[in-house]
Amino acid sequence: MTKDRKYKAIVSVINDLLTDQRVHKTCMLLHNNGFDVVLVGRKRKDSLPLTERAYSTKRMNLLFDKGVAFYVEYNIRLFFFLLFRKKDLLFSNDLDTLLPNYILHKITGVKLIYDSHEIFCEVPELIETPFKKKIWEKLEAFIVPQLKHCITVNNSIANWFRNKYKVDFKVVRNIPDIPEIKNLKNRKELGLAADKKIILLQGAGINIQRGAEEAVEAMQYVDGAILLIIGGGDVFKTLQTMTRDLKLENKIMILGKMKPDELMHYTRNADIGITLDKDSSINYHYSLPNKIFDYIHAGLPILASPLPEIKALIEHYQIGLLIDNHEPKHIASKFNQMLHSPDYKQWKENLQLAAKENNWAKEKLVLEEFFISS
Repeated sequence: MTKDRKYKAIVSVINDLLTDQRVHKTCMLLHNNGFDVVLVGRKRKDSLPLTERAYSTKRMNLLFDKGVAFYVEYNIRLFFFLLFRKKDLLFSNDLDTLLPNYILHKITGVKLIYDSHEIFCEVPELIETPFKKKIWEKLEAFIVPQLKHCITVNNSIANWFRNKYKVDFKVVRNIPDIPEIKNLKNRKELGLAADKKIILLQGAGINIQRGAEEAVEAMQYVDGAILLIIGGGDVFKTLQTMTRDLKLENKIMILGKMKPDELMHYTRNADIGITLDKDSSINYHYSLPNKIFDYIHAGLPILASPLPEIKALIEHYQIGLLIDNHEPKHIASKFNQMLHSPDYKQWKENLQLAAKENNWAKEKLVLEEFFISS
């Protein structure tokens, strides 16, 4: 970077900018490296207000909220937004923002960094719609082999992309920055029961095949604890209906999306954190959810599915247990085992080491190298 002007970066996402901690950290890292940053996404009818940030944000109001029309409209709008903005760096998050960024990269020669948060073409929503899946696969196969600067969230997914497209994907995991907590709210302030254990499931994408329904059913066989679900996703209404139908209102508490600094208070008041994704697709098989590192930094022992990346982390640091299957009674037995385990204190101690060794200060170095490399 030269001293006579400030370089400009445009970061593109397809979400509403509120809960994506990975993207926020990227923007802050760009900002701290001297870039003038604009983060662009969309605004939904239920989007919460954004807090003031060190970088600029732009939420586009769209006519369509889902389906083919939504993706077409968003990509056209994003193309023209990028076209008429000064830019020295384009940063595209996931395949659904890549096409307009790629076109502008080819037209202008502006550097493009592609961050694939998952194996996009293998998400359950596309597996169930083969025609749409084929379109996205063709788009990915056309663009990705031509890219020079690519990152993703773990080694398994990086290897998958390398093998498929012969392109080097660097790894930047979804590790949170260590938060500064000045006034941590207690359970009473949060409206949580002080006399019960808290099992926490959090996430902005609590969708199908992620074990949430089975976790709800499992609470029929758990006493002295509540299941706290925080976030959003396509099974949220189903979870609410199940809770009512099973008469579990006294055992399950479902809250909507929260800003990360608000969510942190709930995470740190829980007793265990859960992530129960099913091994139902390549994407889920190789997943390493953001919530894993949120739980680690909050000191929460973890109950998880034995997916490769998650299993390796939990077994390496000895910070929790793995389920054997998704039968609700089995999950309930694991809940009960963890909440009353003689190993609980040791898990808590091991989490301190895991948090120390898995931090954003180390992880961000890979990303910083991308910003300054040619």
